[in-house]
Amino acid sequence: MSTQLDPEDAKLVTLARATRARTGASEGAAVRDGDGRTYAAATVDLPSLQLTALQSAVALAVASGARDLEAAAVVGPDPSVEDAGAAAVRDLNPDAVVLRADPSGSVL
Repeated sequence: MSTQLDPEDAKLVTLARATRARTGASEGAAVRDGDGRTYAAATVDLPSLQLTALQSAVALAVASGARDLEAAAVVGPDPSVEDAGAAAVRDLNPDAVVLRADPSGSVL
């Protein structure tokens, strides 16, 4: 993982990696709300419901009462952040930082 990351952003990458590893999902994500609370989630791939990890993390934060986000991190093999998840973050804060990391935790 990059040593230049802010410690709170590094925590998001760690939470996203741990969630991905624990669930065996293709991606893990974590978000931090305006109060500093963090929420982590994984890809949801059910016959009746598909959510990216970032969409899942944003949904979890909103369902828990978050009204804004400071930052987000997504960990997985794809080097880009998918549009739907990025849009969900931007719905809460257009200026939120969205980090992308590979499975080893190296920020891309």
